This record gives sequence, structure tokens and C-alpha cells, in this order.
Amino acid sequence: MKKPLSDDLRLKLEALPRGPGVYRMKDEAAKILYVGKAKSLRSRVRSYFQESGGAERGPQIQALMGRVADFDCIVTETEGEALILEAEQIKACHPRYNINLKDDKKYPFIRITDEAYPRIYWTRDLVRDGSRYLGPYSNARQMRTMLDVMHKVFPVRSCRYDLPDPKVKLCMEYQIRRCEGPCEDLVSREQYRGTVSQATRFLRGDKTSVIRELKTRMAEAAGRQRFEQAARHRDQIRALELYQSRQKVVLEERVDRDVVGLARHDDEACCAVLEIREGRLVGEKHHFLSGVMEAADGEVLSAFLRQFYLQTDFIPREVHVSHDLEDADHISTWLTGKGDGARVEVAAYQRGLKARTQDMADTNAAHRMEERRLKRESRRDRIPQSVQALHRDLGLQRLPRRIEGVDISTFQGSDTVGSVVVMVDGKPRRSEYRHFRIRGGEGRADDFAAIREVVERRFRGLSERGEPGPDLLMIDGGKGQLSSAIEALGTLGVDSLAVVGLAKKLEELFLPGQGDPVILPRSSASLRMLQVLRDEAHRFAVSYHRKLRTRRTLGSDLDDVPGIGPRRRQALLQAFGSLRRLREAEVDEIAGVKGFSLRLARELKSHLARDRGDPGESRS
Repeated sequence: MKKPLSDDLRLKLEALPRGPGVYRMKDEAAKILYVGKAKSLRSRVRSYFQESGGAERGPQIQALMGRVADFDCIVTETEGEALILEAEQIKACHPRYNINLKDDKKYPFIRITDEAYPRIYWTRDLVRDGSRYLGPYSNARQMRTMLDVMHKVFPVRSCRYDLPDPKVKLCMEYQIRRCEGPCEDLVSREQYRGTVSQATRFLRGDKTSVIRELKTRMAEAAGRQRFEQAARHRDQIRALELYQSRQKVVLEERVDRDVVGLARHDDEACCAVLEIREGRLVGEKHHFLSGVMEAADGEVLSAFLRQFYLQTDFIPREVHVSHDLEDADHISTWLTGKGDGARVEVAAYQRGLKARTQDMADTNAAHRMEERRLKRESRRDRIPQSVQALHRDLGLQRLPRRIEGVDISTFQGSDTVGSVVVMVDGKPRRSEYRHFRIRGGEGRADDFAAIREVVERRFRGLSERGEPGPDLLMIDGGKGQLSSAIEALGTLGVDSLAVVGLAKKLEELFLPGQGDPVILPRSSASLRMLQVLRDEAHRFAVSYHRKLRTRRTLGSDLDDVPGIGPRRRQALLQAFGSLRRLREAEVDEIAGVKGFSLRLARELKSHLARDRGDPGESRS
């Protein structure tokens, strides 16, 4: 549901330009919710605020417009510029209602540094200092293998020194011929940069031209009788040819091409990129996208291409997709300018060898999507080792995936309360915690009776609501507390539930029907899990007990003050929390509480000054 337009928003809508650009929708906290591009900013942005605009665009845009409080625009010269600026803004801001690459910051890149003697290494941080980047790589192991081959074939330095530096000397890398010794000027800058250029072309998949160039250098070195250098080039050629022979040939034509496959499920999508270099399949990358529920396939592919190629320097001559894109010409123009100037074709093919390659990319995307789904399911169904250890150590009939813990808190028999806390697969379920005010035995401390009451009320309630019970019930205490819980379960006819008592002093575990306690190692995962549950039950019970005591003691001390009834006592309790803090408060602070005047605050202050009794607190 849209909010009514403010005067400022109406003025901004009237002042919108008619040219192309990018608009950003914001909430009341100025957080960017959505970034979009437009051929005409005036027409596009105003359509969002029309009465029928949200309904025509579906529930996602309706939800967006329910939160929009402001917007701003960035005017561009062309629609193509707006296309790329939109991708950059999405990449920088990750708006909630845009199609976003998921977890893209985790993917590594190969960095070619902008130094006198460049280095080549992998990184996860993009630093815009003139360095070039290849990637991102979704398969980190494959990327590291390729880097390792590159360092074996091309003597590119791997040290982190800022060269030239007269203090740096030759290291072991030079001795094993993995570096040409630029630190001691044993290689010229031009020759070293030529080696880096060859290594970069290898990493991009252009191995044929690198092999051709190395053969020429080998022949020249042999002609000048530099046989050691010629032998080194020979070894490089053999290593490259061996690496190239392991790659699958998918096309007879020698072409650099990225084939992008698409698979979707619910609000997620996966785009798999088959990297074909010189007709050979050299690698596969895949990325997941979110926020695609209402987007067409072409929109998803367009958003992916703009975000994917935004962060890499190498652009192939052809980009194939499975669906036609409305903005294919704009993306093609952008990629052409981003590459070496050669025209980049962005197209979809339905027949022939190119279509079969596209089917391969789509199949890979579907496989990655299914793999992600299965991983999520297995993660949900995965049973923690601590649960399995508890099942083994206590000899339980079924896995204790859901455990409930019971504890009692009291002070000399007054304000006695019980708590029930829940743990599922070793993790707390705080939304299912419950506390109980003990109804019987007021004025006398009887833990056994209190446990009987809590257990009976808890399991009677589960039965009446038709809710499942726990796999294991843990009682904070020894044999007596355990017997009380079993007695309560017996009255309800619950006789198949596993129950255990945990005595705090020696951390002994008591099981029904066993005279001797079970002693587990202090370092065992099963004991640790029960200790966490016991401590959580104790904390929950004590906090509720203190709340009741504070409310009672504060209320009793204020009973004689004229004009202070239950509502004002509750207001004081919320404002100060305890009688001690109320006594320390100034008159003006008390007068600031809802329902209190300056006169009533003075009367309360005088009453508290006459009665200085402040009962202490203790924990059971």
C-alpha cells in the first residue's frame, strides 16, 4: 500500500528530467531500496507513484512502494550509460528489491598488479589502484591449479617487495628458475613485462598465440646459439601443450566465447558461465542471484551480465545467452568499450552447434541449482555431533533432537516459579521458552512439589494443544527431583519419555531405575550440551523470579502512599526497575513518569525517606 505523497515528493516528481538516467528509491532512513534505469526518468519514476502503477507491476513493487519515502536521480547522456551506472549502483548498495549476485564478495580474483615489475596472485579484495583483475572464480581450487601451472611455466615473481629496491637480493625462486631476478636487474622491464603479458594471456585461455610466440623465441635463441634459453622455451611449450591437450574441444572455430546458462527456483537463480577460449572449454563459473521472483528470464540474464562483467577486465568476443535481451545492443556496446575495441556480440541461438553448447550451459546451471538445494536440505537434516554423543552416552532409544529443561527458582518459599526451556538440535528455541508461577505451597520451599507441578502442567498443556513432546526431558537436580518429574508424568500416562536429572555439585547424571549416577567426562560434548541447557533454564527461572519479587516488594512498599494504585506502581516499575533505584531517583525524574505530578512525586519521595527497608535478593 502506497503512502500519501508529501509536498516535497510532489515537487521532486514535477521537476524530473525527461532524459535517460538512474533513479534510486529510498526509505525513511535514506536506505536505498531499489535502483533502476530509464530512457525517460520523468515517465518511469512518475509511473511508480500513480494509482495503478504498483498493481500492474506485481506484489514485489507494491511492497517496495509501501516503504518508499524518497528518491533521487542521476542523469546520464545515453541510455547505455544508465545501463552500466545501474549495475554499478546495485553492486555498491545491494538494494533489497533488485536482482543481486549472492555472496559475490567471497569469490576470488587473479590480480595483475600495476607495478614496475608486476606480480600475479589471487585475492578476494578488489583494490582500484590500476591493477587488472581476472575472475571472479567460483571454483577456487581450479583457479589455484591454473595459477600454479602459470608460475611453473612463466617466471613471474611471487615476492611482495616493492621493486626496484637495492636492499632486496636474489632468493630461492631465482635458483629454481621461477623468477628472472628483477630485484638485481637481471632482466629488463620490457622483457619482464613481456613474460607477464604471456602469463596473462595464458590465464585468459589464449594458449595458442602464446605457444606460437614461444616457438618464435625458441628459434631465435637457437639461431643465436643461446641453447639454454632455447631449451627453457622448449620446456614452456611442452608444458602448455600438455595443459591444452587436457581441455575439451567443443568448437572447431578458434573463438573466445562465454556461454551463459540459466536455471531458476523460487526467488533464486543460477547463472553458469562456460568459458570457451580458442574453441576449447577452459573453465566453468557459476553464481547465484536473489530477488528474481517476478523478473523475466531476459531481465535476470541482463542483470547478471552487467554485474558479472563489471568486475573483470577480460571480455570475450562473443557472449551467448539462452534468451533474447531487450538491452543486448547496450550491453554489447558497453562490453566493446570495456574490451580491446573489437565488437562484442551478445546473442541467443536456438539451433546448431552454438545451441547445443547453450544447452550444456543450461544443464550446468540446473545442476548447480539442484546441488545447492540438496546442500540446504542436508544442512537442515544434519544431526549435530553433540546430539549423537548424548544418544550414545545415555543409551537412549531415539535421538534427543528436541530436549526440554526444567528448573525452579524461589526465595524462602515465596514467589516460587518454574521454567521450561527448549533446545532443538543443540540450539536454543527461545520463542518456545515458558515460565510457570507455582500455585501450591506458597510460603514453604518445596522443590519436589514445584517440579511435579511444572512437569504436570507442561505436559498436560502439550497434550491438550496436540503438540509433540520432547525426545528427552532434563531436570535440574538429583534423585529426588527426578522422581518428582517421573511421578508427574505417570499421572498423565506418559511412560515412554526419556528423563534425566543433572545434579550441579558433581555434574552427575541420574537416570530412572539406576541407583548409581552416570559420570561423563567434563570435556564430553553431551555433558556440555546438558550444562548449557541447565544454565539456560536457571537463568530464565531466576530472571522471572526476580521480576515477580521486584514487582511485589515495590508494590507493598507503595501500598500506603495515597494516590498510587496498580497502574502507577506498574509505571514506576517499568521506569526504575527496583525500589533501590526509585529511592535514588530525584523528584523531577519521578515526576517525569507517566501519571505523576510534581506534588505526587514529592509525597512519594517523603514516604520512601521514612521507610528505608530494602529486601535483598538471592538465587535458589
